[in-house]
Amino acid sequence: MPDAVMVPDISRTVQKWRNKRGSLIMALHEIQNRYGYVPRNVSLQIAQLMDVPLARIYEVVTFYNYFKLEPPGRNNLSVCLGTACYLKGAPELLNELKSRLGVSEGETTPDGEFHLQSVRCVGCCGLAPVVVANGETLSKVQPSSIEGLIHRCHKEE
Repeated sequence: MPDAVMVPDISRTVQKWRNKRGSLIMALHEIQNRYGYVPRNVSLQIAQLMDVPLARIYEVVTFYNYFKLEPPGRNNLSVCLGTACYLKGAPELLNELKSRLGVSEGETTPDGEFHLQSVRCVGCCGLAPVVVANGETLSKVQPSSIEGLIHRCHKEE
């Protein structure tokens, strides 16, 4: 998104959270939710508008796993590694996705198509192992179904 469009948008966000407890993290959450990551130019704007050192913004963004500094892939795949999923084969699912996509956890494919991550628990233990693909919870996923999942995500363009 061009800076000219973002400036008023960021100004509104900062205005909304100014002088409120936890204002920096709340503003950053709003930005993350809107853009899918916290762009560098937005961090610079927030630093200026909130009179906060840029280093403080990066402390927050890099401390919390929720925030991303790079745009995520068009398709987001999350493998649950909670206890039930782990015991029912989630590590094998994660390894299959890493192999097929050519990325590690927390990375996005070079073409920007897929972002792969692991999560601790999605609260669907009875459906283990679970993969969340673009917000859709998939149950009892098997390594043999990973190729179909990737293909399905490509078709949803």
